[in-house]
Amino acid sequence: MTELPVVSNIDNTKTKIKKPDWLRVKLPIGENYKHVRGLVDNHKLHTICESGNCPNMGECWGAGTATFMILGNVCTRSCGFCAVATGRPDAVDWDEPQRVAEAIFLMKVKHAVITSVDRDELKDGGSTIWHNTIKAVKALNNDTTLETLIPDFKGKQEDIQRVIDAAPEVVSHNIETVERLTKKVRIQAKYWRSMEVIRILKEGGMRTKSGIMLGLGEEKEEVLQTLQDLKDNGCDVVTIGQYLQPTQKHLPVQRFVHPDEFAFYKDAGYEMGLDYVESGPLVRSSYHSERHVFAGLGRKEWEMSKSGLVMP
Repeated sequence: MTELPVVSNIDNTKTKIKKPDWLRVKLPIGENYKHVRGLVDNHKLHTICESGNCPNMGECWGAGTATFMILGNVCTRSCGFCAVATGRPDAVDWDEPQRVAEAIFLMKVKHAVITSVDRDELKDGGSTIWHNTIKAVKALNNDTTLETLIPDFKGKQEDIQRVIDAAPEVVSHNIETVERLTKKVRIQAKYWRSMEVIRILKEGGMRTKSGIMLGLGEEKEEVLQTLQDLKDNGCDVVTIGQYLQPTQKHLPVQRFVHPDEFAFYKDAGYEMGLDYVESGPLVRSSYHSERHVFAGLGRKEWEMSKSGLVMP
């Protein structure tokens, strides 16, 4: 198959950092990819796969899965890493939950991921649409497990509770980076507010998840501290991946982290007591998320691999 660079719109002569060979992905082709492409277009849905320039879009869409983005494709925040457009969003589309549910039904997927832009201009932060979407998906897709990657809702417990009440199998909220870099990377977000969101979710009985990007200037000790903070606040699953600059207007990549360092963080996370650690250059929040539903699976595989065994 033809290979494409992960970030094709970056001029490496300007960034002065050569992209390593391990950051390459397959060109999205195939009948399954075309099928998902058609469903997304026909149902007028947004996906973070496209809006976020995800390097795994070809693999995931080729497998018949996608991460849907609700509440439009314009965000009220302007994070320094994110490719999603910033501005004034359109009015809330109250029919969107049913369209998402129908698309998931037509795709016949066993596991679906839903995320959203931030809608800080809404009184409820969009949490009502979140609740309605989860309920609609569950009503139409009895056998489908669901991960929801939510914003922080400004830390408002009543908005977070609406997601908890809808009872998805996994609720994720990304910390994105270490505490020192949060103000630069996530301009309108707060490190400890995000930790509080995870704590509220865990206390509400949710299986919890978060994600970290590397390559923004963080130190190894800071990454380890972030993993520990996540564990201490009740996080079950953590994904760790390489930050990739979407455009020249976004934060530059400070370094490309070697796969061996990702393996180090994976071991460290499990040693801290995390239940599932997904760590690698191309890992993104929803990558292999169908596996993150199952408590104990990641830890069991890690323990067996350390013993030289392979799961049956």
